[in-house]
Amino acid sequence: MSKKMFLLILLSVSLLFSACGGEEEAKGPVTVASKIDTEGALLGQMIILALENEGFEVNDRTEFGPTNVIRQAIINDEIDLYPEYTGNGGFFFSDTDPEIWKDAQKGYETVRDLDREANGLVWLEPATANNTWAIAVRGDVAEENNLVSLEDMGRYVNEGGRVKLAASEEFVTRVDALPAFEEAYGFNLTQDQLLIFAGGNTAQTIQAAGEGTDGVNFAMAYGTDGPVSALGLIVLEDSKGVQPVYEPAPLVREAILEEYPEIEEILQPVFASLNLETLQRMNAAIALEGRDARAVAREHLEAEGLID
Repeated sequence: MSKKMFLLILLSVSLLFSACGGEEEAKGPVTVASKIDTEGALLGQMIILALENEGFEVNDRTEFGPTNVIRQAIINDEIDLYPEYTGNGGFFFSDTDPEIWKDAQKGYETVRDLDREANGLVWLEPATANNTWAIAVRGDVAEENNLVSLEDMGRYVNEGGRVKLAASEEFVTRVDALPAFEEAYGFNLTQDQLLIFAGGNTAQTIQAAGEGTDGVNFAMAYGTDGPVSALGLIVLEDSKGVQPVYEPAPLVREAILEEYPEIEEILQPVFASLNLETLQRMNAAIALEGRDARAVAREHLEAEGLID
């Protein structure tokens, strides 16, 4: 065999192995989305960074839309993966016992089983942080009117106290949100007592109350909101336990997980690294300090040794 022929064969073998190796390494693209709020953007970027670190090509669709929009998108295969909250299982499967969703483990197991069977959606392990809906009040209003709980708010509203609540359209209209609080605590807010935002970003609602925008003195809030106390607001106690437990978890299409089963192993330690205090701190860095969600997510993942 001539030297030239030998080199051609060697080159061909090399190219063949190179092509095979590239084919094996190609992962994705996977489309990752999130809801339109501070924490949604943060969790979405954590998922993206973790997947990219393991060689995935990712389409970034974070801040995609509110719950009903993003939910329909994943069912219709328009997106592959996004962070969702276990307590929303009671909204997705409204014929279930409402008490299930107030127990973190039972709620997770129930939505995990129902969603996989009904929609081919897989709930991975959630973080141990309850991002439940809440109502916060300006500290000065709370002190002047002795407002500690939602029972106190009900009394205050019914006695003619001045109320202007900043909230998202979803919070106002969903039966398990503001209407559930109103029913349980015996009060009713009229349209002129509401300042409604299209998105679910509590950075807007909390800031509106903190600054007294348009007379706002109450605000929709989440359990993991960092800016609440920093802006002088107090979260009113849900003493009757009206709200379900909302733990964040990756929700992924079954077909994608079957194709890339390593996604579960990649994301498990990411969400295991998140607790209430950690999310409050990172949410505050975005909402108050104006930091970029991707930068905050990267900082946390690098500190935890979860990405290079």
